Amino acid sequence: MRRGLIAGALLLSAVAARGEGPGLDAHRDELLKLYTDLHRAPELSMQEVKTSARIAEELKKVGAKVTTGVGKHGVVGVLENGPGPVVLVRTDMDALPVTEETGLPYASRAKGTDPQGREVGVMHACGHDVHMTTFVGVATWLAEHKDRWAGTVVLVAQPAEERIQGARAMFEDGLYDRFPKPDYALALHCRADGAVGDVYYRSGPMLANSTSVDVIVRGRGGHGSMPDKTIDPIALAALAILDFQTIVSREVSPLDPAVVTVGSIHGGLKHNIIPDEVKMELTLRSYKEAVRLHLVEGVERRVKALAAAHRAPEPTVKVIEYTPETSNDPALVARVVPFLREAVGAEHVGEAEPVMGAEDFALFARDGVPIMMFWLGTVPADRIEQARNGGPPLPSLHSNKYHPEAEGSIAVGVKAMTAAVAGLMPPKANP
Repeated sequence: MRRGLIAGALLLSAVAARGEGPGLDAHRDELLKLYTDLHRAPELSMQEVKTSARIAEELKKVGAKVTTGVGKHGVVGVLENGPGPVVLVRTDMDALPVTEETGLPYASRAKGTDPQGREVGVMHACGHDVHMTTFVGVATWLAEHKDRWAGTVVLVAQPAEERIQGARAMFEDGLYDRFPKPDYALALHCRADGAVGDVYYRSGPMLANSTSVDVIVRGRGGHGSMPDKTIDPIALAALAILDFQTIVSREVSPLDPAVVTVGSIHGGLKHNIIPDEVKMELTLRSYKEAVRLHLVEGVERRVKALAAAHRAPEPTVKVIEYTPETSNDPALVARVVPFLREAVGAEHVGEAEPVMGAEDFALFARDGVPIMMFWLGTVPADRIEQARNGGPPLPSLHSNKYHPEAEGSIAVGVKAMTAAVAGLMPPKANP
C-alpha cells in the first residue's frame, strides 16, 4: 500500500458513502472544535461523566434517539430509517492515566484519581478523541443523507475500554436486549505507525485476548539490618517477575503468541524496613483460550511455589478482568473492504498483521453478531519515513508523546466508516 501523505490539510468535507454525494463542508469547524474539546478534557475509565454528556448532546443534535447511563456512562443513539439491516457503530470514550508531553496548543492539563486513589495526569493517548469525533461525523452524515440508506444505525459510545470493563457493563445493562440487535457491528482504531490517509484491515484474529491479574506476595516484615528475622516479599517478588517469563519461553509453544507483563509493583515505605507484602499488577495476552488459562495457572503455580520455598505466607492471585481476542468476521470483512477501497482509494487500503494489544470490542460478537474493526492511519508519512531512516522513533499508542494528525485522520476515518455503514445497507426506496 502506498503510504502517501494527504496533500495539504485534508478537509473533513471529504466524506461520502462509497465516494458518492456531498461532504461535510459545513461541519468541518464543528468537528475540529469537538476534537480539541475532547482532547483537552479527557476522563479516566468509568469516570466519563462530561465526555458521555457531550457525546449524548452531539447525537441528539443529529436527531438520534439517545439513551444515557447504559453500563454507568455508556451512551446509545438510534437512527431509524425504515426497514433494513441494523448496523452498530461503536466508539470508546475513556482516556489513560498519562501526563501529556506533546507540546500541542490544546494539550491536556487534566488531572484525575486512579483506582488506587492517586492523582494522575490524564490524556487521550490512544486516540479515543479521534474515535469519538469520527463517530459524530459519521452520525451527522447518516442523519443528513437518509435518502442514501435504509435500516437502523445503533451508535454506541462505550466507557472503560482501557480497563476492558465498559463493553461488559453495557451488555450487563441489556445492550442487545434494550436496543435493536445489530446484524453487523463496526469499529475503528487509531494506528500509531500508519500513515494518514491509509486504513488497514484483517480477516480473522486481529487483537489478542487480555487478562488482568493482581498478585499479592506476602512475607514477614522487620528491620532491614536483620533480614534473617524476616521473610522479604520484595526479594520474592523480584524472583517471581523473572520466573513468570519462563512460562512463555518454556511452557508455551513457540508457535503460539503469548505475553506476560508486570505493569505495576508496589511494596515498602522506607529504606530500612522490610515490608509485609508486595502488590503486583499483571497483564497476560494470547490468542488461544487454552494458552490464556495456562498463563493464569502458571502465574499462580510459580508464585505459590516460591512462597513455599521461602517459608512465606501463601500469596493471593486474583483475575480482575478479562476480554477475549478480537476476531473479525471473514464474510463481513469481504463485504466491507471493497467499500473502503472505493471510498479512500485501493492504494490506501492494506492488510494488517495481528497484534498483541487487546480490545473489548470483541464482546460485540455476542450472540453470533459479525464484527469488524479496522485500523486508521494517523501519522504524517514524512514522520514515518524519518523514523525508518534513523530519525526520532514514532511514539506508540499510550505514549505521553503520541498525537494523531487530527484533521486528516478524522477526515479519512469519517469517509471510511461512512462508506462501510452505508455499503451494508440498501438505498432508501422511493415513496
